[in-house]
Amino acid sequence: MEKRVYLGLGSNLGNKEQIIKKAITRIGERVGTIVTISSFYKTAPWGYQSVHTFCNAVIAVETELSPEEVLSAVQIIERELGSKEHRKSDGSYVDRLIDIDLLDYNGLVLDTYALVLPHPYMHKRPFVMEPLAEIAPQWTHPVLGKTATEILAGLRSR
Repeated sequence: MEKRVYLGLGSNLGNKEQIIKKAITRIGERVGTIVTISSFYKTAPWGYQSVHTFCNAVIAVETELSPEEVLSAVQIIERELGSKEHRKSDGSYVDRLIDIDLLDYNGLVLDTYALVLPHPYMHKRPFVMEPLAEIAPQWTHPVLGKTATEILAGLRSR
């Protein structure tokens, strides 16, 4: 049975939109059927300083893969597209060609060494919540019980 998965994509190096489009194509080939793609958003780096702005998007995918299989597939796609580690040894973020985050897997709440669902920072990140609210305004955070639209409104009011 297929599950609805939301993935966040970001790039702040190279031809950002082209890299995200390539990632989306590969996700469609390996993870499942792409249901919806948000607009592309230009955003400032979050959690670190950089002269490079980001291009961000969120996609909805229908998949038969398990959460761990989705994570593995997107990590392979990141490496294939040339992305290196996106954190320094001290834990701080660095610029990247592509970053693909598993935001939500059919409302599953999971906390393992390899994977935390929903994504633990998504509700704090306007660059995730804005494109998610665009494509799935009524999506409800399985822990907070708020819709994407409500979370985004809370971020905007700060």
